Amino acid sequence: MSFNGKIVLITGGAGGLGRAIGHAFAREGATVVLAGRDATALAEAVKELGENGDNGPADHVVADVTDAASAARMVETVAGRHGGLHVAVNNAGILGAVGPVADVDADAWGGVIDVNLTGVFLSMKHEIAHMRAHGGGAIVNVSSSIGSHGRRPGMAAYAASKAGVSVLTRTAALDHIADGVRINAVSPGASDTPMSLLPGENETDRAVRMRSAIPAGRVADRSEVASTVLWLASDASTHVVGHDLVIDGGATA
Repeated sequence: MSFNGKIVLITGGAGGLGRAIGHAFAREGATVVLAGRDATALAEAVKELGENGDNGPADHVVADVTDAASAARMVETVAGRHGGLHVAVNNAGILGAVGPVADVDADAWGGVIDVNLTGVFLSMKHEIAHMRAHGGGAIVNVSSSIGSHGRRPGMAAYAASKAGVSVLTRTAALDHIADGVRINAVSPGASDTPMSLLPGENETDRAVRMRSAIPAGRVADRSEVASTVLWLASDASTHVVGHDLVIDGGATA
């Protein structure tokens, strides 16, 4: 799955999963551009990529995917600096509002939808436009096993946003495969990120809980999610279009 010569944009690039995906692409020779709102965290993530001995060069761009103009500038900046955009991974997301539907604040609901769903739409809109005009490309959206595949009490905003990502992915894939833009999604379950920790829980506590909570008996390693993203973005999966690949150790099987 070589990505030599490919330019890869990853939103939410300073987070744990975004960094893992960045490392995976860099190891395969890609030029990796991490995007997000926190310039300091992005710079640290790019430095970490270099210190880790990965092969491909790395860069970052500050962007807010909930803002249409910022999302457009993000793609323009990547293409302008590096000569193109071949792969995009729309990974930016938040857990946000938690609680019974009747108790969720409307602004908190809107914040989750803005980042998790509208952010993917705005990012894809401009990524697709560039790819369509420059010979095609591949997009992988990061959805979740909570949404179309499974639900949890108190997580209505997150589940609704991620279900939207899954459906948006499939619809966009049908709209643009003829343009040479291949679009898919991954839906991770509990992974080795802070989002899978309950309030007050540490990693050891989580490991004990997961032994009975998930058929596979553990959370996914970040590298397992990253390698799946790479496969979907690679020439090894060229006939995979509009798929939402669940990575949850059998939790929603």
